[in-house]
Amino acid sequence: MRFRILSIIFRKELVESLRDRRTLFMMVGLPILLYPLLIFGMSRLQESQQEAQQQRESNVAVWGAMPDELAARFRDAPRLGILPWAEVPAGVRQALEAGTVEPPPVEPPRREADDRDAKPKPLPTEAWARAAQQAILDRKADAVLILWPGFSSSVAGGAAGRATILYDSVRPDSTTARNRLSDELRLWRIELTEARVRERGLPQGFHQGLEYESQNVAPQKRQAGMFLGMMLPYMVILLSVMSGFYASIDVTAGEKERGTMQTLLCAPVEALEIVGGKFLAVWTITLLGTTVNLISLSLVFSRVKLIPGMEMQIGAPTVLLAFVLLLPISMMVTALFLAVGAFARDFKDGQNYLTPIMMGLIFPLVATMQPGIELNAHLAFVPVVNIALLIKAVFLGEWMADMVFLVMISSICYAAIALVFAAQVFERNNVLLGGKETLGGVLDFSRTPGARPTPGVSMLLFSVVLVIAFYASLSLTKLSVPGMLLIVQYGFFLLPALALVYAKGYDWRETLSLRRLPWRGLLGALLIGLSAWAVASGILIRLLPPPESLVKALEKILMMDDRTVPLWQVWLLMAVTPALCEETLFRGVILSGFRRLGMWPALLISGLLFGLAHASIYRLLPTFFLGVLFGYAVWMTGSLWAGVICHALNNGLMALLARSRETVEQFGLAGQKYLPWEYVGIAAVVLAAGLWLVRGAAPQRSSTTA
Repeated sequence: MRFRILSIIFRKELVESLRDRRTLFMMVGLPILLYPLLIFGMSRLQESQQEAQQQRESNVAVWGAMPDELAARFRDAPRLGILPWAEVPAGVRQALEAGTVEPPPVEPPRREADDRDAKPKPLPTEAWARAAQQAILDRKADAVLILWPGFSSSVAGGAAGRATILYDSVRPDSTTARNRLSDELRLWRIELTEARVRERGLPQGFHQGLEYESQNVAPQKRQAGMFLGMMLPYMVILLSVMSGFYASIDVTAGEKERGTMQTLLCAPVEALEIVGGKFLAVWTITLLGTTVNLISLSLVFSRVKLIPGMEMQIGAPTVLLAFVLLLPISMMVTALFLAVGAFARDFKDGQNYLTPIMMGLIFPLVATMQPGIELNAHLAFVPVVNIALLIKAVFLGEWMADMVFLVMISSICYAAIALVFAAQVFERNNVLLGGKETLGGVLDFSRTPGARPTPGVSMLLFSVVLVIAFYASLSLTKLSVPGMLLIVQYGFFLLPALALVYAKGYDWRETLSLRRLPWRGLLGALLIGLSAWAVASGILIRLLPPPESLVKALEKILMMDDRTVPLWQVWLLMAVTPALCEETLFRGVILSGFRRLGMWPALLISGLLFGLAHASIYRLLPTFFLGVLFGYAVWMTGSLWAGVICHALNNGLMALLARSRETVEQFGLAGQKYLPWEYVGIAAVVLAAGLWLVRGAAPQRSSTTA
């Protein structure tokens, strides 16, 4: 790929996209205009409705004989109008006055927290219920209060009077009437019980039996964060992605419609350069839209109170972290837009193709708005959902570095898969010229004997393997440590790598560097394997110390759940198996795919992927360092066995130190949190000697120029 050509295409597409009014409106105009109008409008409408509702008088029809005390309380109640016997049919009034109508049965007390039976009670079929319902629905009364026969005598005699409130939960005025009526009845009940306690000389609180209160421990900032975390991810992700919606259509289907795609294909440029330039242009527009969305939202929420008495401030660090979290999802959706948009013949066809993708984003985003759904290990690798839940955790102040790391890794994997798919589409001239092509034709992974992996294939393999291995490891937690290690290593690391080489017809010897290791390379690999772990643990772990929980989890794996296992089995499971499987994947297929980028880009990228595969931010630096060293040994010697030996010795020594307290005490490491500096210095000298040996191990390194 020629980066000069890529930058030219990028500038061309960016300038042309920014000239489009629809793109500018979705990127800048919509966030600046929509958020203030929507949120300020909602807030003002809600306030005006609440003010008008509070000032409006509630009309309540009372059917039944009222005691004088209750009638006096109703007269003194603010904004409560009592209409005795209003809208009551003659037959219902006669039955109530004669005492021939029975009140509904009293439900036994139940736990409010138990909502299994929290179904709305059906309206009784008696005439009084139908008459009250009709009066409320016809808005002749906001609510109906029925005082059942014997109400006054029961209250006067020290018993409980029965009453029923009927209201319409759909109409706010009716709900307000019900609340006002319930408040007055509750206050009158308190007065009655206190008077009865005094008359009988009972101790204060006799009628209550128990006093308790609940206190919300969530500070205002956390409550506001919960509200923002439920609503903002939905709005930000959806509207930010919409910034690149029209730009994606314009650079694909729009160019076909204008006839400029054919001109671009006639130029001496590669398909990867075309898709790279277009992707960067649309992604830039999406990121600009994301920035405008976040700034607009933070400014709006700093000026409005959607929840009375609660300030909703969004600080700059929160906005910055939310922006970083949106990078991989915007990358994934942009690549997907470009790939799908390339199939469209014109702009209208492109809208028809991309609209379902936009609609598909809504369902997972709506699911994340539920209060009970929180980010966990199982959801960390679910696309779109993981980012939305992580943004919610950021606003709540509950995010953890390890979980952010997992979410970002998974999102980058999905973005890589989408990018590879887009690149595959743009390599089909038939698609770009408006011809018909099936999805199976685009995803053609036909066998090409003698070929070599590409960077795209390496990224695709890493992404797929990591996602599958992550969920597989979660499903295998009930197995023993040895069983889980064997299945993950051989089934999800080694098998996919070998299957890809076979399916694509790659040259086994060149792809996996299956060459004899010369004696100098063997000696250098031994020295690197013996010393690399000490340098990594002595320096890099000091920079980012792992938490105690991670240390104990690693010790549990190395100790194999405290099983008594022979030392040769420990080396086989903990050293030889990971060395063989992981080296075949990372220093074999993946490193081979990046070889065309040059030595150091290939080593750094493959080493980074090796570090990311260990799925912990605290292990990233050491594993990245080791991955680069192992890759250097393989690159210089031209043999995968150099990496296998380095890896096996590294893991084996760590397992030996974890399982052998005698060895730890013999070297004076007992009780040491970090490896002493004198050991680190010695290990660094041994490591340098090993690197010098492998550097001169293979004078004829034709594989390095592949």
